[in-house]
This record gives sequence, C-alpha cells and structure tokens, in this order.
Amino acid sequence: MSDNKTHSTPSLDYHFDAEHIWHPYTSMTQALPTFGVVAAKDRQLTLEDGRTLIDGTSSWWACVHGYGHPDILQAMEHQLHQLSHVMFGGITHSPAIELSKKLISMTSDRLTKVFLADSGSIAVEVALKMALQYWQGRQQSQKQHILTVKNGYHGDTFAAMSVCDPQGGMHTMFGDSVTQQIFAPAPQTPFNAPFLENDLANIRQIIEQRHHTIAALIIEPIMQGAGGMRFYSAEYLAGLRSLCDEFNILLILDEIATGFGRTGKLFAYEHANIEADILCLGKALTGGYISLAATLCSDEVAQGISDSPAGVFMHGPTFMGNPLACAAANASLTLIANNQWQAQVDAIETQLKAELNEAIHYEHVKDVRILGAVGVLEMASTLNTAQLQQQFVDLGVWIRPFSNIIYIMPAYTITASELTQLTTAMKQVAASITKTSSGQTFISHG
Repeated sequence: MSDNKTHSTPSLDYHFDAEHIWHPYTSMTQALPTFGVVAAKDRQLTLEDGRTLIDGTSSWWACVHGYGHPDILQAMEHQLHQLSHVMFGGITHSPAIELSKKLISMTSDRLTKVFLADSGSIAVEVALKMALQYWQGRQQSQKQHILTVKNGYHGDTFAAMSVCDPQGGMHTMFGDSVTQQIFAPAPQTPFNAPFLENDLANIRQIIEQRHHTIAALIIEPIMQGAGGMRFYSAEYLAGLRSLCDEFNILLILDEIATGFGRTGKLFAYEHANIEADILCLGKALTGGYISLAATLCSDEVAQGISDSPAGVFMHGPTFMGNPLACAAANASLTLIANNQWQAQVDAIETQLKAELNEAIHYEHVKDVRILGAVGVLEMASTLNTAQLQQQFVDLGVWIRPFSNIIYIMPAYTITASELTQLTTAMKQVAASITKTSSGQTFISHG
C-alpha cells in the first residue's frame, strides 16, 4: 500500500487539533485520541505513520463503494470544472434533474417530489416541516405533534433531536428548548422472529388517544441505528403503516442509514412491502464522497403544503441541490443500479453469520445480530471507546464502538479476506474484555 502514502503531506499538528478542534461527541477538555489519516483507497485508510487500516464503518455507513472509486471521482472532477455550485433559487441544472429522476424511479410509486438538502439531519428537519405544513393546508393545524418510538435516532439538529430517544438521545440535556414529542415503546419483536402482538397494541393505544394532534409518525425502518443497532420485525413496520392509514397520520421513514442496500433490500421498507408518505435519504446517496441528502414526498403531501397559508414550502438551504454533490450521487446510484450490491451484501451477510455467530458464547457478549451488511456484537456492559479504538487500530482495522456496541458496516466492495480481518478483530477484542475485566463496567468517553 506504499502507493497510497502522501509524502508531501506535512506532519499533522495533533496538539493544535486537541486544543482547538471539536470532533463528534467529544469534550474539548478531555478529548478522545485521534488518528491522523493521510489517504484512503478501496477499503483502507492510510495513517500518517504509514500503517493501513481496513475501514469497518465505511465512514459512518456512507462510503458503500469504497474510497477512490474511479467512476465517482471522474464524475466529480468533470462537474467541478463545469459547475461546482450555483444557488438553487430560480435556477436548475442537469445533475439535480438527473438525480431526482433516479430517486423517483428507484423508490416507491407514491414518492414523486424531491427536496435536495445538504445533510441527513436537515432531511429529517425538512420531513417534519413538510408534515406540519401539510396539515395546515388541510385545515387541521391542531396536528402539531410527531409520534415516534424509543431507541430511535434521527440527527442532531433541534427538530431531529426532538424525535430521538428522550433518555439515551439528546432530549434531557436541552430541556424545554427541544419540542416535546410523543414516544411509544421501542419495538421488541426481533427481525424474522414470531411477532409479539403487544408491540402494536402499545402504540395503537397512544394513537387512539392522541391521533387528532399527531401530524406524523417517524421511524427508522427495520434497523434502529445509533440507538443500539437493533433489528426489528417487518410485521411491526407494516402494522405502523396500517395504523397511520387508519388514523390519518403521515408516515415518515428515515432511511438515511438503511437506504441503498444496507439491510439486504434496496430500501429497508421493502422488507415490509409498504410505502412512505415522506422518505429521508442520505449517507450512501453520494457513495460517501460529499454531503447530500434528499427528502421525497407524495403528490398528496406536496398538494397539502401548496394549499397551506404560506402557499410554498418554507425551506431553502444555501447548498440545496449542489451540482458537485448531485454529480457524485448520480455516479453512486448508477453503480447501485448495476445491481452488484445485492450479491455483495448477500455475501457479506453470509460471511458475517459464519464468522460472528460463535461470539454469542463469549462471556461478555450479550447478543450477536446480523442483517445485510451489518454485524453487531452487543456487550453486557458499557465500553471504553478510547481503549477499544486503540486495540482495533493495533489490529489493523478501524472499528469505532459506542455505548455497549461493537459493530461493523463495511463497504459493499469489501473482500472476503478483509471482512475476515474485521470479524477476527471484533472477536479478539470482545474476548479480551472477558479475560482482563470480568465483571468490570467499561465507561465510554465518546
């Protein structure tokens, strides 16, 4: 991998970084250690000291085609020289039109309108605003609340925070500054397990009592991601669609983490054979090369918004429909359309089951969960992220645990040997916890 080294890159100033630069979910006074990356190719990150790491997280689940894919780089380079950015107000361009056509074609028939945002959190903000404004246009302005389930995560901006888990999420910290939404118990029926009727009974009771004030229900379909990597029943998801239809509630599906093949279906809602009224997409949309997100909605939702007192949808990010990001997304979705992802994800799932399932017998492992290109070891106690992250780097892989979860969501293009190196590292670290710290709780610092 010597060809990946960037010899002209100056030495990284780690002291300045630690003193002045915030990283995600870290303290500025007790910052987590950082590892300087100078290059990335295929599934590997090259550190400043020349070591290479197999990336088990595909850069927070986004870089599904691997790093440096020539098709995406070529598309971005061409677009960069042609039109890198232009305001979207009163202006349109080919990359945005082509991308919107692709998204409408590959998602469900109901979704016909596309709003191009600049991040996943903003896609959720847009979806929630769409739902609220829709009901204004339908003369039901009392519908002001959003229903969701516990253990969910939908982003870090304020409206998105309001529908994250109120205990494990960001509700408590910001108090009354965050809108108080309605939370139902998290689904308890595991994916492909016999359905537990109480799952829907609990949320039905809430809807029966409060449906007249509920604008929409938002949920991550099939996989709750940052809330604990939980896979739940497709029957539960189908039941939610039925409840929304019965009680006149919009259904928002947040596929930012699950979209474009991650769970073994192109979109996770396909496991339940349902459609959304509003759909949020992001992360893998551009193959992980540049930030872009999209919120799609139905004709009915769009009409309701047009009928609202404002008459227009009240949102417009500066970088909405950015041509460079749209070009990357078009190249990424063309790769998805070639349909190799299905065989790739199926192979990853098969290998994950073969190599990770044995970890259920480890003393400190509480559960092993695998679906599509996602492999999860749920540990019995909270983990020390900094300590485990160093162990993984020493083993030549990039795996970032959180809470009590050790997981991987690799690029679809990962080789069998690279995947084995990831799963071997996961098992080795999980086993080492029982050997060195039996009974001790690991406290996460990030």
